[in-house]
Amino acid sequence: MARPETPVQLAVIGAAQGIKGAVRVKTFTGDPMAIADYGPLYDETGRRFDILDLRPHNSMLVARFEGVSDRTAAEALNGTALFVDRTALPGDLDEEEFYHADLVGLDAVDREGATVGTVKAVLNYGGGDILDITRPGGGSVLVPFTKAAVPSVDLGGRVVVLDRIAAGLDDADEDGARPGRRGRPTATGRSRGSKTSGGNR
Repeated sequence: MARPETPVQLAVIGAAQGIKGAVRVKTFTGDPMAIADYGPLYDETGRRFDILDLRPHNSMLVARFEGVSDRTAAEALNGTALFVDRTALPGDLDEEEFYHADLVGLDAVDREGATVGTVKAVLNYGGGDILDITRPGGGSVLVPFTKAAVPSVDLGGRVVVLDRIAAGLDDADEDGARPGRRGRPTATGRSRGSKTSGGNR
């Protein structure tokens, strides 16, 4: 298999570890060690990475990849993002769980059907998931990914429905949030469960 048709980032390679080609790896899977369960990984150019060895190291992992046998080769990989195809992810999610990768690109509308924007990314600064929504006229708005702020997620219809008040859009202009305005995260309502790009396997 070459470059994934629908790439989902599972990890990023960090600094070299030792002199035998090992590297530090930061994963975006629920269980960091689960990255080994998805088969070969690929970078943005389609280069394949097969894991030879993997072990925990502080808050990251230390990995050895086939064909990377010295520190020079390992250092050249620093910052390389690693992907799998979306089809490699397990589908056994709970009703209120969503892969971040499945939310990105969804249209965002309010309860009346008015366009708010498009989900650009799912962020988390420690207080829960937040949808970064790009506005049609420029700028963006941050919306807490809670049941109150986002009462409906329709993956088949490629849309999320927002509650303007709970989402912090109650004082927006006629086109939605003012360019550059960012909704304030709120603790109102219960958070939806959501998995990172890879989730658990």
